[in-house]
Amino acid sequence: MFFSFDGIDGTGKSTQVQLFADWLRQTGHDVVVCRDPGGTELGEAVRQVLLNDFATPIGRRSEMLLYMASRAQLVDQVIRPALDRGQVVVSDRYLLANVVYQGYAGGLDVETLWQIGRTATDGIAPDLMFLLDMPLDKAQARIARQLDRMEQQDDAFRERLRAGFLTEAARQPERIAVIDASGPPEHVQALIRRAAGRLLLPEGA
Repeated sequence: MFFSFDGIDGTGKSTQVQLFADWLRQTGHDVVVCRDPGGTELGEAVRQVLLNDFATPIGRRSEMLLYMASRAQLVDQVIRPALDRGQVVVSDRYLLANVVYQGYAGGLDVETLWQIGRTATDGIAPDLMFLLDMPLDKAQARIARQLDRMEQQDDAFRERLRAGFLTEAARQPERIAVIDASGPPEHVQALIRRAAGRLLLPEGA
């Protein structure tokens, strides 16, 4: 079983990923948690360039391909082996983020991104994607740290991000669960567990 978490920055993804993984372990599942970009030696190096190298100009197509390269390595080195072992994989972001950030918000063709993504991931896709959603101003107010390169985009970019995520959720309602992330963490987690329950084995339902 493969789950991913996505959404605009500030919606609490990292917190919810950890709470969800802890719950899965408590209900008897063997869980592997990863992050995209990252999760491998190559992926972490690419992540550093993408998010924290403010001095190096990166065009949208180059940016997209760097994310894809990191994800390809993550699939080959972490995700596919874990799934083959029967483990549950929980990823903090995945291909949906690439499609929305570089496509809907960045101006690249959305369908082309999905096609490239299927090649980069060798067709490995989440069984369910959790889209954590909340108003932009509330999400931005939650970020109490130095912003990375992607988080420093302007308000218009962030508006396109949220709209893009919701558009994809409407296109794929059976695969993308929209979760209201504006409430307390425990309430948000309850919504996530409820959405995941229909896919999990009996001991996790």
